Amino acid sequence: MTERIDLRSDTVTLPSVPMRQAMAEAEVGDDQYGEDPSVNRLQEEVAALLGTEAALFLPSGTMANQVALRSLTRPGDDVLVPTEAHVVLHETGAAAANSGVQLSTIGSRGIYGADDVAAAIKPPGHIFYPPTTLLVAENTHNRAGGVVFPADALRAALAIAREHGLHAYLDGARLLNASVASGTPAAELATGFDLVSLSLSKGLGAPAGSMLAGSREVIGRAHRYRRMAGGAMRQAGILAAAGSYALAHNVERLAEDHANARLLADELLRGDDIEIDLATVQTNIIVFTLVERRGVPDASTFVERCRERGVLLNAFGPRTVRAVTHLDVTADGVRAAAKVMRAVADGR
Repeated sequence: MTERIDLRSDTVTLPSVPMRQAMAEAEVGDDQYGEDPSVNRLQEEVAALLGTEAALFLPSGTMANQVALRSLTRPGDDVLVPTEAHVVLHETGAAAANSGVQLSTIGSRGIYGADDVAAAIKPPGHIFYPPTTLLVAENTHNRAGGVVFPADALRAALAIAREHGLHAYLDGARLLNASVASGTPAAELATGFDLVSLSLSKGLGAPAGSMLAGSREVIGRAHRYRRMAGGAMRQAGILAAAGSYALAHNVERLAEDHANARLLADELLRGDDIEIDLATVQTNIIVFTLVERRGVPDASTFVERCRERGVLLNAFGPRTVRAVTHLDVTADGVRAAAKVMRAVADGR
């Protein structure tokens, strides 16, 4: 095949022509002074979408996570996070370097329950343990395969956290995927958290940017830490306009990405050398395992051979691979990619 099909991440999406037009026509000002009308408008849109008092525009999702940690913890605190969380594995140790916090993983496959939270909380004033002050959720969960955090389990876990005086942060980089997949309004999914993040540059297709949303008081703190992290921007309205366009035009279509992910999973399972838990294929991420058997390549070899044939993927472990569908990959593209992936898995 000659056409490249990039399934490494939904971050590889390119801004569409109408989105570029919106960027070109954006009103701009100096955002550091709060004078960029496009940024201010986007912040108001996201606050309304998530049902919060205020929101803040940041350059990236990692910065949003790190600013949230700084805003809700003190150095030496303990933070409860789901297993294989982005904040643990994909931010180069930033939580320790920037906030000085300890991250304690709970639950399994990206999900935890009230009992997991209760058992992991370390009380303040303990002679040995750092105090647990923050609970983090990731919805959808990246490395677990884009799964949606079950609403009842999350609600119960948040209740336990509140009983013990913990703050709560939602890494909602793909929160709108969770909303579309579950049929639940984003504001309902954001309820109970002090801060909620939202990525504009993944499935929504904007070239850059993430949001934090919360109360005016907490967003005020986050504004300071954004500045401290080097996230103060000037005429950022050019980027904010892309975010506003994405929210207006690219949310409902996320369902297409979810359908394409299921299509890809079904196609990959047309053999016995790839294993996928279909229960985890809920949104736009497929995490699959290459069976350990003679003739079946390991993940790094599989990814390299697929790349040679025009299909780009990411290895997530010795025999684990991730594929992500997005607005730049059609159903026909998914079928073509699956044909290549099946051939490589079969040793052809």
